[in-house]
Amino acid sequence: QVQLVESGGGLVQAGASLRLSCAASGRTLSTSSMGWFRQYGGKERKFVAAISESGPYIYYADSVKGRFTISGDNAKNTVYLQMNSLKPEDTAVYYCAASNDLRIGTERGWYEYWGQGTQVTVSS
Repeated sequence: QVQLVESGGGLVQAGASLRLSCAASGRTLSTSSMGWFRQYGGKERKFVAAISESGPYIYYADSVKGRFTISGDNAKNTVYLQMNSLKPEDTAVYYCAASNDLRIGTERGWYEYWGQGTQVTVSS
């Protein structure tokens, strides 16, 4: 059974940094592509970043490019999302996701497994 557990969320001021972690069990990073999505209120869950160790391949949403960095640690079976220069519009619940397909996906339906989410709040 695949489990994804996110951590690292919190309340910060605009311009600050946070690092989110997603610890995976039941599946290794080398056999998965991993993604981060975020959802604010009742709005659609949106793609943030993805990584596949098969390349490695990395892809970002335009809204976070240059500010966020996704990385993976195979030894710890953990994926990270380093978020710098945070803005109030980055406020959301951030979800980690894993796919059986090693290719990068930006759609929610690409991913079979999801974590429970971690709240990130950026104050102005």
